[in-house]
Amino acid sequence: MKMLKSTLAVVTAATVLGISGIAQAGATLDAVQKKGFVQCGVSDGLPGFSVPDAKGNIVGIDADVCRAVAAAVFGDATKVKFSQLNAKERFTALQSGEVDVLSRNTTWTSSRDAGMGLVFAGVTYYDGIGFLVNKKLGVSSAKELDGATICIQAGTTTELNVSDYFRANGLKYTPITFDTSDESAKSLESGRCDVLTSDKSQLYAQRSKLAAPTDYVVLPETISKEPLGPVVRKGDEEWFSIVKWTLFAMLNAEEMGITSKNVEAEAKSTKNPDVARMLGADGEYGKDLKLPKDWVVQIVKQVGNYGEVFEKNLGKSTPLQIDRGLNALWNNGGIQYAPPVR
Repeated sequence: MKMLKSTLAVVTAATVLGISGIAQAGATLDAVQKKGFVQCGVSDGLPGFSVPDAKGNIVGIDADVCRAVAAAVFGDATKVKFSQLNAKERFTALQSGEVDVLSRNTTWTSSRDAGMGLVFAGVTYYDGIGFLVNKKLGVSSAKELDGATICIQAGTTTELNVSDYFRANGLKYTPITFDTSDESAKSLESGRCDVLTSDKSQLYAQRSKLAAPTDYVVLPETISKEPLGPVVRKGDEEWFSIVKWTLFAMLNAEEMGITSKNVEAEAKSTKNPDVARMLGADGEYGKDLKLPKDWVVQIVKQVGNYGEVFEKNLGKSTPLQIDRGLNALWNNGGIQYAPPVR
């Protein structure tokens, strides 16, 4: 009997992990509906993106993408649970099936998209790597950082990008790596390193947590392209489409002027055929995605359109005070763009 149990355990593990050690993509939607919630992987604490608030609720733009997926699938944005993951463990958590979607300020790159059994569903936030320094260091450009000691979070694209930048500009530096962003920021604050480098959004977030934020400045250079977005396991087109079109729904809603305040009224009375299709008043927009007709209404009503979510978590009314910049819509000076509803 003991041997039989061991054999069954091996067979079960092989079924779940597959030959490559990566969880087999498959009926994720069915599994999510069966358990009654979306398991979402987020950061281990990044203001504006995913961080516990005073009540312990995870808040931020990345967390809201997961709430939007829950609203689409269940009609209830609260049917989501969060797994806080550091940079080194995030991909394993998704590959193994521990989480259904990873929405954790993660950069879309060729190697991640092609070689890890994962696929990116879109771009939540267009970012780039920068440098945060104490003003007393007396520098105004990254070109003045020759010989600096730089704090970097391990397991990120930042390590290679910074190495490439310094080598290309004939500069030398000493890297110090940490597992979490908070550790990196504390080391900058204590003087262990001269510079903190990461995605600029993360630098603004970490600066807001320092004891004297105004003593620090983000240098003007942006040295890389860092498109951040939600990730799912490759091979499950159904789940990939749901996550992808959830993000697109939020972007299209902003472009069409559909907000959390007017979405229900628009769904009932709109004369705009594009709006009618998107909100389920005309046609069967949700049918091919195996979602209810009002799935976009529920996303916008409960979570908001992209602009609302951005402003609530990152915008001028928040401690981060991040300008929309590249993350403005394509018709308003930015590059955020969603395919049309047809």
